[in-house]
Amino acid sequence: MYDKLLFPTDSSEGTSTAFDHALDVAATHDATVHVLNVVDTSGDGRRRGGDDAVAELESEGEQLVSETAAAARERGVDTETAVERGNPYRAIVDYANAEGIDLITMPTHGRRGLERFLLGSTTERVVRRADVPVLTIRPHEETRIEHPYRNVLVPTDGSACAEEALTTGIEMATVDNARLHLLSVIDTMALGADVRTEMQLETIEESANRIVDDAADLATERGIDVPVTAVEFGSSIPNTVLSYVDEHEVDLLVVGTHGRTGFDRYLLGSVTEKLIRTSPVPVLTVREPAEE
Repeated sequence: MYDKLLFPTDSSEGTSTAFDHALDVAATHDATVHVLNVVDTSGDGRRRGGDDAVAELESEGEQLVSETAAAARERGVDTETAVERGNPYRAIVDYANAEGIDLITMPTHGRRGLERFLLGSTTERVVRRADVPVLTIRPHEETRIEHPYRNVLVPTDGSACAEEALTTGIEMATVDNARLHLLSVIDTMALGADVRTEMQLETIEESANRIVDDAADLATERGIDVPVTAVEFGSSIPNTVLSYVDEHEVDLLVVGTHGRTGFDRYLLGSVTEKLIRTSPVPVLTVREPAEE
């Protein structure tokens, strides 16, 4: 499924946990891990010093990727290394495109600190713009990582992007022989008081059940043995999804970067962003392929 994994690193807190998991995934897929360090020469990065400072940072980057690659080889994982200059998120996305990367793996935040979480960070921008799936790991003491995955959850709203996430979730569950869970959440707060009649709620619930049933049919066609389906009501979609994660011991959450709210919103402020910020398990985000 994945032949080339990209792991951007800056040696910040959380990198070790994310890298260990990247190696787990790479070993399962017999993939090569590309270890990338980006010297920030844009904006604030450029103001930190002149050519000498950049050269020093490049030297540190070469040492970092070399040491990281050595750790990967100890696990029997093949590696490639690179140090690039530029805006970090652009360099990561450009490198992924140029090298034919299948999956990007990275912590949800880096040098800018825990208090920044995801919002505005390099990771958030990569998730928004990468053409390949991005596996994010939250560096937090409550984060739990199990691999191979035992339970894979795909929340779905029937949107095109959710369908793409479903395909990826099916593939991940198949590779790890994991149980696939399909969840549709009905946002009770979004319904509005004027539409909360029994008949209208029944119609909405029927639609949600149809969405998960269609998803289950596709999973079954592709070899998944009896996927678990659920429709739940909640005043917060992210909280309802995370409750399901805890209750069913989910190890991997696979989500589209946007749903029915439209392309213009991308990830910012969306359900997906909130899940990446707070999920106690790795989150695999998937974008819908751009139209030709």
